Amino acid sequence: MVYSFVGFLLCFTCIGLASLWRSRGTKEDYYLASGNVHPWLVGLSAVATNNSGYMFIGVIGYTYATGLASIWLMVGWITGDFVASLFVHNRLRQATERSGEISYAGVLSHWYGQNFTALQRLIGLVSLLLLLTYAAAQLVAGGKALHVLLGWPLWAGSVAGAILVSLYCYAGGIRASIWTDAAQSIVMIIAMGMLLVVAVVNLGGASSAIEQMHAVEGFMDWLPKDLVLPGWLGGGLFILSWLFAGFSVIGQPHIMVRFMALNDSSNMRQAKLWYYLWFSVFYCMATGVGLLARIYLSDTGAFDAELALPTMALELLPPVFVGLILAGIFAATMSTADSLVLNCSAAITHDILPHNIERTRLLKLTTLLITGVALLLALSNNQSVFSMVIMAWSGLASAFAPLLLFLCLGKRPSQMASIVAIITGFAVALSWRLLGLHGMVYEGLPGIVVGTSVLYLYPLLVRGSIKS
Repeated sequence: MVYSFVGFLLCFTCIGLASLWRSRGTKEDYYLASGNVHPWLVGLSAVATNNSGYMFIGVIGYTYATGLASIWLMVGWITGDFVASLFVHNRLRQATERSGEISYAGVLSHWYGQNFTALQRLIGLVSLLLLLTYAAAQLVAGGKALHVLLGWPLWAGSVAGAILVSLYCYAGGIRASIWTDAAQSIVMIIAMGMLLVVAVVNLGGASSAIEQMHAVEGFMDWLPKDLVLPGWLGGGLFILSWLFAGFSVIGQPHIMVRFMALNDSSNMRQAKLWYYLWFSVFYCMATGVGLLARIYLSDTGAFDAELALPTMALELLPPVFVGLILAGIFAATMSTADSLVLNCSAAITHDILPHNIERTRLLKLTTLLITGVALLLALSNNQSVFSMVIMAWSGLASAFAPLLLFLCLGKRPSQMASIVAIITGFAVALSWRLLGLHGMVYEGLPGIVVGTSVLYLYPLLVRGSIKS
């Protein structure tokens, strides 16, 4: 199994390092692959970046613990993601080309040719703080996978992941991440499908598996047992929350930069087709594996639910395929961490500092520094991967999604209105979680609603104050 893991991981690593041969040695190439990525690569890379350790470790663990009700995560997430894409993706790609910017913050602050420097620095700062948390979660996820299958201590997997991220960053920047994402997307959909089939066959077929799931009390209920509000009222809020979680994808710089790197805005439909087909099939398989894991790994009291996938693979698959799954999980989490780290680096070198850094060597050194900080956060972490990702995801969405949506709808918010909306939306989401209200409603929902309201009401309040 160890040799299989090392072999497959070496293949993924070589794919990432091969991107060095396509590197142009420029800042635009390092952070945006020169805006010349093919649609199928954009789609598969965006899926892998969206899923990463969150899907392999977090979602499967949540499904193991929650049961059939976790299906609403999939339905809400993909639906919300698709609705957002109708307004945003193509317009964002066009604005990227029009502005000549290489970062998410740069495009949002130069959308109509204006130079909103303060806004760009604020977006860069918020991105840096939250994407670092997100990157740490990926290193934690990789550490958990290696802990189960190879017996390594949790810190060792995180350190190995940080080393791999450093290699990607020194190779081809975002291109290395995209190429590796695409490769592991193909491998993981095959591996996940194989694990699903083997699990069902070992349980005596689909009908037998479903019957055994029904035998677990409350496991096949349509709504979670721990809803704060009773019945379908609480269920409706639960589903609506995950729809907003999917809508939140437009606030994620590390995902949207994939669509910004597309070779032509006219190819956006193809990229989205790859993205949503792959995403839907893979999410269905992951949910199925999470449900089946509860039958195989029934000792819920002494078991970390986020270790369900690697533990189940270890019990059911031959060593060579266990190594394949482990390498796929590890490569997925690390290539996503690489993308997150690159976005943090862009935030520092292009958005926050008063003078942009153009030398590629300095860009790479900044990226290594960010990787080290993410590793320190991962080693000091005491939260689940699921919690860390959702916290970062909702914060980014609450800060940026309202502004990006307004821009894509042709609105022209002022710099001050945009800054107030970002701060207010982020503050609401953070306060919501700190008060423990996220158990009732996903914190991104009130954050996005309040941020959008600020952008809508700010001009009216300003005009009213001037008249008075």
